[in-house]
Amino acid sequence: MNKRVVITGLGVISSIGIGWTEFWDNLIKGKSGISPVTAFDTTNHFTHNGGEVRGFQPEQFIPADRLKFMNRATQMGVASAKLAIQDAALTSDYLSGLTVGVSHGTTLGAAQAIESVDDLLINKRVAGGALFYQMPPHTAPAAIAREFTCSGPHFMVSTACAAGNYAIAYAYDQIKLNRADIMIAGASDGISRIEYTGFNQFSAVAPERCQPFDKNRKGMILAEGAGMLILESLESARRRNVPIYAEIIGYGLSCDAHHMTNASVTGITECMSKALQEAGISIEDVDYISAHGTGTVANDRAECAAIKMVFGARYSKIPVSSIKSMLGHTMGAASALEAIACALVIKNSIVPPTINFETPDPECDIDCVPNQARKHLVNVALNNSYAFGGNNASLVLKTIFSKEQA
Repeated sequence: MNKRVVITGLGVISSIGIGWTEFWDNLIKGKSGISPVTAFDTTNHFTHNGGEVRGFQPEQFIPADRLKFMNRATQMGVASAKLAIQDAALTSDYLSGLTVGVSHGTTLGAAQAIESVDDLLINKRVAGGALFYQMPPHTAPAAIAREFTCSGPHFMVSTACAAGNYAIAYAYDQIKLNRADIMIAGASDGISRIEYTGFNQFSAVAPERCQPFDKNRKGMILAEGAGMLILESLESARRRNVPIYAEIIGYGLSCDAHHMTNASVTGITECMSKALQEAGISIEDVDYISAHGTGTVANDRAECAAIKMVFGARYSKIPVSSIKSMLGHTMGAASALEAIACALVIKNSIVPPTINFETPDPECDIDCVPNQARKHLVNVALNNSYAFGGNNASLVLKTIFSKEQA
């Protein structure tokens, strides 16, 4: 349990960029990835915008004969894993001598495949066998494992919007417990009619844009994407002489056991407190908080109240931004992409903004880094994710070498 766990590779598929470089450049520019949905007809919906990944071409990452067996979430998961493996400078020969595991999260996973089967049945057509291969939720980590011949721990988690943090936490444990040498960890989700219709019926979707913490916020924007990270021990990374983005030093999990959709301030508070305690740090050590920040009235209010409870008078001095204002809500992939953002924040000491912020809300009077990125020394970042069902997960990331204020 004495092993230190570090991040050495990042893979991103998102509405503001494919690959972490494009993702990060657009993140700090405050670029929006929101546009009219094209994946399906939204005519009969209340809203019409989403965070689709327009430039994603899966055939660039996956052979054509395998594509038909993968739903969109799996395709993005495999592609982001490939990008992370390349970024970490891991070759197939090197991996073949190690215990490599996969830890993956999703909210709906195979939703698009289920919709395709449903369409065929309604039209009294026969669904091909390839579609049925796409339907089980475990197909994403299984496809990643096959791609890199990963025979180590294999895990799939579906804890809704917190799935990415849960998957990373599980992978962290596997390295700490010496059950794996390398873990490929993260999450993916493709935009689907099922989720789009459901959230519209909840009246939880904003008509045009996501405005976390703004007094006039109207809800989330549904999106898709994938984020995968390469985790290994500090000793392994130093032996390979590869760059290290950040160290993971702890996490906290909790379940509200309160309400299926409304977050509990007590549950969120407990989750953050657990994460700080496991990481062995105090509230004074946290330099940045990546908020769950969905843009719904209730969720933002609950998260801000919890931050105040945990950090006390210091809450107003900590930058707290929501990158969902740019990406949209990528469901299970959200906290994985936000963990990647935290690693890059630590690396660059630049905090991404919360865009679309116009009117302060007295109940959300945190420093939400409105509209423009900010240079800010970050040694420790806290990544928050709070999901339907009361599934809460907070992840703590830290720089390897402490940076001092110039």
